[in-house]
Amino acid sequence: QVQLVESGGGLVQAGGSLRLSCTLSGRTFSDYAMGWFRQAPGKEREFVAAISWIGGNTYYADSVKGRFTISTDNAKNTEYLQMNSLKPEDTAVYYCAADYRSYGSRRISVYDYWGQGTQVTVSS
Repeated sequence: QVQLVESGGGLVQAGGSLRLSCTLSGRTFSDYAMGWFRQAPGKEREFVAAISWIGGNTYYADSVKGRFTISTDNAKNTEYLQMNSLKPEDTAVYYCAADYRSYGSRRISVYDYWGQGTQVTVSS
């Protein structure tokens, strides 16, 4: 059974940076496309970024393009989300997700496995 564990959330001032990590266990990490989603209070969960299973193609929400970078390290079974120039509107619980052998997707329903989430709070 796949298990995803996120870490790296916290409180940061606007303009600051954070790096989120998500480690996959129970299956071969390199067999999965990985994604990041977030959910702010009172809002629906939304797509942030994704990286394909093969080829390393990346996709970003318009709201984070140029500020966030998704990456993976197969040797560590871990994906990352480097978040720079953070804004108060980036405040949310961030979730990582895994989808078996796909090319990455913005759609929540596509992903088979989810982490428990990590809180990111950006103060103004």
